[in-house]
Amino acid sequence: MNRLLPILACLLLLALSGLANSQEDKAYSSLIGSWEGPLVLGRDNMNLAFTFSVKEGNYSAVLISGGMGIYGMPADTVRIDGLNVIIRIPRLDLEFTGTLRLEETGEKIIRIDGDWFQYSEMVPVVLLPVDEPTF
Repeated sequence: MNRLLPILACLLLLALSGLANSQEDKAYSSLIGSWEGPLVLGRDNMNLAFTFSVKEGNYSAVLISGGMGIYGMPADTVRIDGLNVIIRIPRLDLEFTGTLRLEETGEKIIRIDGDWFQYSEMVPVVLLPVDEPTF
């Protein structure tokens, strides 16, 4: 019996980790696609969008902002940790950090509340899902 205890403990841990991963994947499937919101930098008001995709479990994002003349700049880093997302584009000295907000059932992302950090300036940004960026 003492020999079976470690094996049973390992099986239980494997089962629980699989359950946690399946719940995360379910929530994050709604992240795939375009997310758009207003960005106010000084007196400039423009829209920006991130389009997310996933390949082999790795997320990627592309920035689109007509006001900045950017039409598809890939992010160097996209990290999802729990409900937190970090996007980095060093060429623009840009980091976006956000929190995924879920609907009441906890199954679908309804918005991303975040902060746009660029050139030592922080601006709050709320991104909403869109079929395609509107600019």
